Order: sequence, then C-alpha cells, then structure tokens
Amino acid sequence: MKKTKLLNAALSHLIAQLGHNDVVVVGDAGLPVPAGVPCIDLALMRGLPSMAQVLEALESEMQVERMVLAKETFFANQGELPGWLPPEWRELPIEQVAHEVFKQRNAQARAVIRTGECTPFSNVMLVAGVAF
Repeated sequence: MKKTKLLNAALSHLIAQLGHNDVVVVGDAGLPVPAGVPCIDLALMRGLPSMAQVLEALESEMQVERMVLAKETFFANQGELPGWLPPEWRELPIEQVAHEVFKQRNAQARAVIRTGECTPFSNVMLVAGVAF
C-alpha cells in the first residue's frame, strides 16, 4: 500500500512515466479532450473531485516546473491566481494563453485528467520538471 496522498493507480502510473517538459492537463468537467489523447476521468459528480483535491494529490508526487493557464482563468478570478492552485505551485512561472489556444495545445498532452469541477475555466497545464 502506498504511503503518499496519491492512491489512484492510473495517475501514479502517468507521473512515473513523465519526462522533463512533458505536459499533463487537469481540467474541469467540460474541457474537451482531443481524439487520441488519453483521458483519466476522475469525475464522479458535480464538484467531485474538485480541482483543489486533484491538484493536492498530484502535488504530492509530480515535480512541476511551470504551468499554463488560460487568460480567461485570471479574468474569472478577478485577475488573481485561482484558489485551487496548491500553495507550493503558486510561485512557479505561469504562461497565459487564450482559452482557445489552451484547448488546441491539449492535443500535445501526455494525458488529460478530468475532474468533477464545474467552475468555468478551471483548467491547468502542468509542465513536468526534474527532481534533481
């Protein structure tokens, strides 16, 4: 039995396979997943699991170097970082792109993780770093 927060086998397997600069997208329940991109669907019902819950679990195992957020995410949060970002990631470099560009870039992701989050523009691209 694992000792870390992250117990989901599919997520643990994904993280173990990541290399430097690989991208994982964590999205709300409505984010489209491009054909051919694996989707790890965690959505159970509206709000469960939330973005905050999924990102907390990922933070316990994934080395993140930088993030990509849609400009609309900042607009929806009155110009601030969204509250669902883990404190440990709030100082990381963030690239802002238009939501349409964000959705197009999903095609290059190693996987999209679908949450039950139903807050508009609750999506983030996590760019893998190295732990050394």
